[in-house]
Amino acid sequence: NRNFILLFSRFFCFINKRFLPVFVSRFMATNDLMTELQKDSIKLDDDSERKVVRMILKLLEDKNGEVQNLAVKCLGPLVSKVKEYQVETIVDTLCTNMLSDKEQLRDISSIGLKTVIGELPPASSGKNTTNTMTTTTNTTRLLVNFHPSILSCLLPQLTSPRLAVRKRTIMALGHLVMSCGNLVFIDLIEHLLTELGRNDNMSTTRTYIQCTAAISRQAGHRIGEYLEKIIPLVVKFCNVDDDELREYCIQAFESFVRRCPKEVYPHVPTVISICLRYLTYDPNYNFDDEDEDDNAMDAEQNDEDYQGSDDEYSDDDDMSWKVRRAAAKCLDAVVSTRHEMLPEFYRSVSPALVCRFKEREENVKADVFHAYLSLLKQTRPAQSWLADPDAMEQGETPLTMLQSQVPMIVKALHKQLKEKSVKTRQCCFNMLTELVNVLPGALTQHIPVLIPGIIFSLNDKSSSSNLKIDALACLHVIMVTHPAHAFHAHVPALVPPVVACVGDPFYKITSEALLVTQQLVKVIRPLDNQSEASDSFDPSPYINDLFTCTIKRLKAADIDQEVKERAISCMGQIICNLGDRLPTELPGTLLIFLERLKNEITRLTTVKALTLIAGSPLKIDLRPVLPDAVPILASFLRKNQRALKLCTLAALDILLRNYSSAVTPVMVDAVLAELPPLISESDMHVSQMALSFLSTLAVTHPSSLGQLSSGNILQQLIALVRSPLLQGGALAAMLDFYQALVATETPGLGYMDLLRMLTGPVYSQSAALPHKQAYCSIAKCVAALTRACPTEGPAVVGQFIQDVKNSRSTDSIRLLALLSLGEVGHHVDLSSQPELKTVILDAFSSSSEEVKSAASYALGSIAVGNLPEYLPFVLQEISSSKRQYLLLHSLKEIISSASVSGLKPYVESVWSLLLKHCECQEEGTRNVVAECLGKLTLIDPETLLPRLKGYLLSGSSYARSSVVTAVKFTISDQPQPIDPLLKNCIGDFLKTLEDPDLNVRRVALVTFNSAAHNKPSLIRELLDSVLPQLYNETKVRKELIREVEMGPFKHTVDDGLDLRKAAFECMYTLLDSCLDRIDIFTFLNHVEDGLKDHYDIKMLTFLMLARLSSLCPSAVLQRLDRLVEPLRATCTTKVKANSVKQEFEKQDELKRSAMRAVVALLTIPEAEKSPLMSEFQSQISSNQELAAIFDSIQRDSSSANMESMDTS
Repeated sequence: NRNFILLFSRFFCFINKRFLPVFVSRFMATNDLMTELQKDSIKLDDDSERKVVRMILKLLEDKNGEVQNLAVKCLGPLVSKVKEYQVETIVDTLCTNMLSDKEQLRDISSIGLKTVIGELPPASSGKNTTNTMTTTTNTTRLLVNFHPSILSCLLPQLTSPRLAVRKRTIMALGHLVMSCGNLVFIDLIEHLLTELGRNDNMSTTRTYIQCTAAISRQAGHRIGEYLEKIIPLVVKFCNVDDDELREYCIQAFESFVRRCPKEVYPHVPTVISICLRYLTYDPNYNFDDEDEDDNAMDAEQNDEDYQGSDDEYSDDDDMSWKVRRAAAKCLDAVVSTRHEMLPEFYRSVSPALVCRFKEREENVKADVFHAYLSLLKQTRPAQSWLADPDAMEQGETPLTMLQSQVPMIVKALHKQLKEKSVKTRQCCFNMLTELVNVLPGALTQHIPVLIPGIIFSLNDKSSSSNLKIDALACLHVIMVTHPAHAFHAHVPALVPPVVACVGDPFYKITSEALLVTQQLVKVIRPLDNQSEASDSFDPSPYINDLFTCTIKRLKAADIDQEVKERAISCMGQIICNLGDRLPTELPGTLLIFLERLKNEITRLTTVKALTLIAGSPLKIDLRPVLPDAVPILASFLRKNQRALKLCTLAALDILLRNYSSAVTPVMVDAVLAELPPLISESDMHVSQMALSFLSTLAVTHPSSLGQLSSGNILQQLIALVRSPLLQGGALAAMLDFYQALVATETPGLGYMDLLRMLTGPVYSQSAALPHKQAYCSIAKCVAALTRACPTEGPAVVGQFIQDVKNSRSTDSIRLLALLSLGEVGHHVDLSSQPELKTVILDAFSSSSEEVKSAASYALGSIAVGNLPEYLPFVLQEISSSKRQYLLLHSLKEIISSASVSGLKPYVESVWSLLLKHCECQEEGTRNVVAECLGKLTLIDPETLLPRLKGYLLSGSSYARSSVVTAVKFTISDQPQPIDPLLKNCIGDFLKTLEDPDLNVRRVALVTFNSAAHNKPSLIRELLDSVLPQLYNETKVRKELIREVEMGPFKHTVDDGLDLRKAAFECMYTLLDSCLDRIDIFTFLNHVEDGLKDHYDIKMLTFLMLARLSSLCPSAVLQRLDRLVEPLRATCTTKVKANSVKQEFEKQDELKRSAMRAVVALLTIPEAEKSPLMSEFQSQISSNQELAAIFDSIQRDSSSANMESMDTS
């Protein structure tokens, strides 16, 4: 460090002895010192440290400002080079200086202190973090005592002659209101209201408005109750002729809208009106009449030289643009937070924003575009039912209003697409992209107007990379969402710039251009042949250009991974759609695909591309590469990459279907060798794909299945059939395979062979199968085999009947036999079996509940195969027998599975029979009757729904509950003929929420929940009347709580608990389907009550709280202090030491659920600023058990987010 010693000597000489008194020398010496301090190699001894610190602190008092500034900069690197006690000396001196009478010294010392604090090392993780959090909380608590003094010091500074001081005072007050007590807050607000009312000076009025906005931003939940007094004052100041004041007023409105959504609601129309007025406020500029060039669009479509307006007006003194920008941002805030006002926005806000796309200030224009983007995002249907025309409310909807405004939007964007400004054009492309996402196909008539603008940005040399990427992304989305024929006239103009972009050196442009090229191939030759226009368009002139640019990228090895993958996908599309026009190029390209198939990085994309080519209706010749490709594909089946396995099985399946003659037995054997591990209950989707491949194989290469009888595949299949997880698509694939397999008549795999394999374990009586689902799956497989071999059916059915009759048969054998009879009888008429009815009815008397249930199912399923024979028999038995419950289950199976035409003749007799049983005292029987009534109503809704409604007047509460439950079974998530009728009368059924009977109210809530979940459009218009009833059922009612004596103990029973649970379940469902129709603050009141309720309801409300944190963060933030306390109470509750194990487990689960809600709340920006939340965090950190739970949930949350990002 000899150089530093010499430097330090010179520095000390300059500074201390004033060897050269001029400030230049001091500046140079200080600058040299700072350069040395920034080097990591510098080590100071104690004496040097002390002298350097003393001298730099002395320089803070230098008369020259530049020397002072340099000394402050030296403090940063210095604090990391000196010992802790020297840092304390620096901080003490700076704090002392801040109390000085000299204003300049105070300012420079405050900057120095900020520099020092910024350079101090952060607290390490673990215990130190906990200590820091605790210390911070304690410091905050200690400062509370000084808040009144701090406020009294700060308020006078709002009128300081220095604007910088006012600005910092506003910042300080903003931080103060987050933690100060209510009295201090009231004093502050009252002071601001008094001063604003007095309005002595326009300069201070501006400051007070700014201060009000800052308080709203930092503590919106506290200022809400004062808005009734504040907003009229702000509205008044908007009319004052002062642009700066107007800007601050509108910024205050924006803050109120975002942070106080409930309280500002009555004033939103006023805010919108003011914003719309000042959105066009431009007193120094006169726009030309827009109407005089209505036809300019058509004239300028081909004008490629248009370069925007060259002589834009500019005036440095004009501040009106700030007012317009504030108005645009405020409208953005209103649109983003008031989803329920969308129709009104499209009537007033949308046309005004579109008219301002011509805004001359670029920054303002960007904010106008952003506001309109927010409007489009709010309009985009969040769920499929919103986009369903049958499910949506009748009348003028936001989507139809937007559709009518599309021509106006396109006209406004037309000129902007050729503006000089890159930022403006990017905004246009973002707008168009969002527009077609909201309204696919909306631009079909406007493609001729838009394409020249897109091409202009692709060809313009001044375009930035980001602009080209946005233009290509916009073009891609438009091409995907619009019919191919709309682009045919523009293909000659589109191909050259897109091809040029594929060759661009920047990989992101290339990648996006390859996506567009892929879509362009579908445009120039669509394979669906949906229109005559597609057939008349000749793609030949463009094939060579598209192929050449893509093959160049496909061959390149030293390019970005994304480009490699998209080049493969694009070439796959080219061969799929245009392969018959590339006879000479095809063989070489397929060999490149073969090479990419061998590469670990590109193999998945290549498999997808080969699947696409193999499925092409052009029958592309893949025979040259199949001998090499199929073994490689077979090897992929053993890789530990699920997506690769699924894609490979799909590829092999399509290759077998379309190229069976070229797939040799050797290739098939290579694939079959890899299949056994894939057929397993551990991954049902992979198993389903493997079964589909085997079914295809049975059709195309039946001779290859001979080895199944001795191989592992059949063992795996039998094991899968017995799995309780086999259902849905995998079960359907299994049934298809068995039918395909038995049709091949392979030796050793005939009907009886397969039947023995399936049923053998049950008949061997070695052990009962572990799960009833296994018997159901075996029965379905038996029925599938029997349908494929009808000649074998009668003998097997006769054997099953004997098995049921045989007194020596085990329950397992009877169970399988009955289920098999049911499955076979569903598809085959079994009326030729004379003793079948008697045998099944006898089985109703079995001692085994499972056998009884199977007999009930079998009778219903067999009846579906021959309704005239069996349905009257079932009805007769229900009327005369005492086993109505089982027979009603049979009837339910008939109604659920039989065809509508087959059931219609029997509707009246079935209906009258069901009504006789709807007042049964057995709840289980009533539930079955209700399901039958509901499903029967779907057959003839016009006749039966009014009848169902009539029984609401029944004097029996059992009948009323059955009828309301029946309505639940008429609601499904798919459109049905009953929907319009149901929508008109569901309100009458929901009036039972006021029924005096608890059970009727409970089933009414269950029905309401079903409607809200499956078809929200049925109940959306009724929410205003239903929600008060719903909220009423969330309250704990003391009159429903009773004590029951159980021996020496007393047990508390809450008869209203099930009702409350049903109400809270409805509330949870409404969050997903009808959030825009709910007053979220009223909703939160009841969530808050639920946090203090029974265990089951607490669990539900914790889930709701987590959901609300992401859906309505600003509303939750306003109620945060009230929500934290119940969460804290749950987390800190301790179970009595002598409690049973279940109590401890329930409390642990409650803590974990509460902690999940806390983690969700902490994702809300600014949640940590709440003093109560901060204190609770500190409590969690200091408690080892809670800290462990908190950390575990945070880790789980982060890993879940990472998994959701994995698109594979």
